[in-house]
Amino acid sequence: MDVEILSRLQFAFTIAFHYIYPPLSIGLGVALVVFEGMYLRTKDKQWEQLTRFWIRIFALIFGIGVATGIVMEFEFGTNWAAYSRYVGDIFGSALAAEGVFAFALESTFLGVLLFGWNKVSPRVHFFSTVMVTLGSMFSAIWIVVANSWQQTPAGFKVVGEGMTARAEITDFWAMVFNPSSVDRIMHVWIGAFLAGTFLVLSVHAYYILKGRFVEQSKKAFGVILVIATISALAQLVSGHGSANGVAVNQPAKLASFEGHYDSLAVADMYLFGWVDDASQKVTGVKIPKGLTFLIHQDFTTPVIGLNAFDKNDRPGLVNFVFQTYHLMIAIGMFLIGLTLFSLFLWWRGKLFNRRWLMILFSFSVLLPQIANQVGWYSAEVGRQPWVVYGLLRTSDGLSENVRAGQVLFSLILFTVVYAILFCLFIYLLNKKIQHGLDFSGTETSKHEKNIKL
Repeated sequence: MDVEILSRLQFAFTIAFHYIYPPLSIGLGVALVVFEGMYLRTKDKQWEQLTRFWIRIFALIFGIGVATGIVMEFEFGTNWAAYSRYVGDIFGSALAAEGVFAFALESTFLGVLLFGWNKVSPRVHFFSTVMVTLGSMFSAIWIVVANSWQQTPAGFKVVGEGMTARAEITDFWAMVFNPSSVDRIMHVWIGAFLAGTFLVLSVHAYYILKGRFVEQSKKAFGVILVIATISALAQLVSGHGSANGVAVNQPAKLASFEGHYDSLAVADMYLFGWVDDASQKVTGVKIPKGLTFLIHQDFTTPVIGLNAFDKNDRPGLVNFVFQTYHLMIAIGMFLIGLTLFSLFLWWRGKLFNRRWLMILFSFSVLLPQIANQVGWYSAEVGRQPWVVYGLLRTSDGLSENVRAGQVLFSLILFTVVYAILFCLFIYLLNKKIQHGLDFSGTETSKHEKNIKL
């Protein structure tokens, strides 16, 4: 493999591994706000138990997330120097904003969240929980803004020519609110809410199956199920809006999503299938003219296809983009059905005696994670061959002096280190889950008494 493919694989691997954790942090932060808010409102110690337990899980996820995100920043300089020079002004502004609006907020209140029990008032601690959650959401904003600018550049001018060319901001807010940023931020947030809520549902379904902490788990499961249901339905709306934006701003990517080759023709929507790029045919189950209707709300307006673009200006892995996109949608629709059905059973008081459903929820934590990952694969591979859409090709963003052997060695090294980190994460997470909710009201009272003395 050449240096471009290896560098893309290396960055894809590191960012995919890192992206396991930030969505969990954001979604779990929302759950913590709900649990602690319920504790403040009801003074029920079981809500306090739940809050304390999930803060410990949050701390583990947050720590691993920070550690795994550092490597990517170095890769911009080592593997993608030309790209970094081109987008440095844009990314520098977004990352500076992240530091000011997100990291500062999180770091200020994280210590209170983790260690402030019995040291600050309950309301101050709850305020800290809210601020840390908002900080994690603000962090996502600026990362998505930077990535969205690559997809739909706006608010800039190009200075210089050839290899010395670089993009400079002319309108900061136009850069922030580029044509795809708002839709993509909402899509990422909701995906994070699903990742976090399904982690909570998975653990408490496991406890119910094992007969441990059943009363607390039923309380947690019910309120988080409502959030998961709303999020699953909202993701459908968000996804539709995002796809409409792609149709306007990145038509080649949309055509890859559905394997639509005809230059300008009505387009079908596939439920599943397989794309043969050589013959430009898709085999599968489809809704005739379905894509045309979703994009234009009629069955006659044509959709731009891949053949409208030069072969060098459109994604090369059409079947890969097709499969990842449809897997994301399939998981999303399954989560909608699962949450709606479960919410109906919960409302009727028949949810927790469905053992098969609790088993399903125990493993369901994997589904939002898979959907989040393949959604990013669709977005990033579908953008190719551009690293900045229509402006800078991926092949032109590479560092000049990096060799394929060097990238391969570092990729193997990262794989080993990240595999160790992942095993450590799973071990510690399982250990905390097996330990369970052991914060009794009596223990809390004793601790408070000792502090006062």
